[in-house]
Amino acid sequence: MLAAMPPTSPTPVNRDEAPPRAAVRKSVRERGDACPGALRLHAADDGWLARLHLPAGLLTPRQAETLADAAERLGDGHLDLTSRGNVQLRGLGGSCGAELAERLYEAGLLPSEAHERVRNIVASPLAGLDELPSAEVQLWARELDGLLCASARAAALSGRFLFALDDGRGDVAALGADVTLLARRDGSVVVRTGANRSGLRVTPEDAPRAALLAAETFLTLAEASGSGAWRVRELPAEHGRGLEAAVRAGLTDAGIAMEYVAEASEPGAGPGSEPGSEAESGPGSEASKPDPEGEPPLPGPVLSPDGTVALSVHARLGRLSVAQWRLLATAANGPLRVTPWRGVIVPGVAPATAGAVLDRLRTAGLITGPGSPWHGVGACTGRPGCAKALADVRSDAAAAVSRGSGGLPVYWSGCARRCGHPEGRWVDVVATGEGRYDISVQGDARPITTTITTGPELELKPELELELADAVAAARTTPLTR
Repeated sequence: MLAAMPPTSPTPVNRDEAPPRAAVRKSVRERGDACPGALRLHAADDGWLARLHLPAGLLTPRQAETLADAAERLGDGHLDLTSRGNVQLRGLGGSCGAELAERLYEAGLLPSEAHERVRNIVASPLAGLDELPSAEVQLWARELDGLLCASARAAALSGRFLFALDDGRGDVAALGADVTLLARRDGSVVVRTGANRSGLRVTPEDAPRAALLAAETFLTLAEASGSGAWRVRELPAEHGRGLEAAVRAGLTDAGIAMEYVAEASEPGAGPGSEPGSEAESGPGSEASKPDPEGEPPLPGPVLSPDGTVALSVHARLGRLSVAQWRLLATAANGPLRVTPWRGVIVPGVAPATAGAVLDRLRTAGLITGPGSPWHGVGACTGRPGCAKALADVRSDAAAAVSRGSGGLPVYWSGCARRCGHPEGRWVDVVATGEGRYDISVQGDARPITTTITTGPELELKPELELELADAVAAARTTPLTR
């Protein structure tokens, strides 16, 4: 539980000192995780930053108002949505740490001081709100969060470690989580670690406990490797290969029944077969069916099974004003769901008023339909908020929006760190200094990079602005290369 008194001041951290991902995989980390949270703030160029972790992105109306009030009174009047369905407050004053912690604690947003940075749980945001059959991932998220906060061992997880709870549609399963729970058509759940396509099938009732056990097993292997790994993909190869077997042993010791599920594309492997066995499965079996590859929720209305309408709304470049945030909160009849794609699901809207509500949200500057030129466009903070940034990427992204829409997601980064970039295939626009941007398509086997020079002192001249915008628009429609 929280200490009786919240911290009297924020503790500075600098996550910008982290080495690039490629370097991490080849070396041993020599320092602790510096990810910010709600109690340990990050010193940015535009003030202090607080990151609030929201399991499954859930926020009650009261909690949503608490965040709006904190952003308005203590910060810069905006809320940033992250690629993990969390919320950040920026521009905080240097002496507001205790007051912010007090507000969050009273709203039930800080159930454990020791675990507040490790509650990274994303879940399929439309589960139960559309016509697709879905598992109870929201219930799993609540149970897993409780188990995390009750585990002294789990407090050692990095703030970058991620759980994904997928209701079977394949949306959050594609986010590169460290532990994934994937619901199956037969009602079971498969527990996966890292990039493994194989997994361990358990019952829905055991799934949250199995996810926690997998995370704790990772910690054991990370410590044994001496690598200081924060994520499953950072484990040395010999330890990474042994993770699934170690999880299996842990589940057995915990009395959790499970079956091995082979990779879907592996021929002749059934859901109960062991690695290397000769069990066979027919073409209609669960194992032979490809994994679901669901898309993120498109902006717009979604008809819910109870006859109400859920509104899927995205924020331009992931940033909301307090006024926009309150519009969303007041329209909802139930908890808001912040998505890993920098959007918000507003549930329970009456069908007769849904159109008018969407019109108000669109007028307020939010993305309410897939035809918006802002749809699929993201950016890091950039200048002037981040000291590492080499350009004001938000302004440059906004200037380029009108030149085209649709196609691949595009993400603008102020430096090579690419903080907050999407997973999968996406257009990578990276400021490289001296007025230059490199543009490439990530996720291709043979990405081709184009360099655009925008002018001295990072100021876009009109003709160069068009050149940059056209290059980004062309990259978004680049055919897949293999």
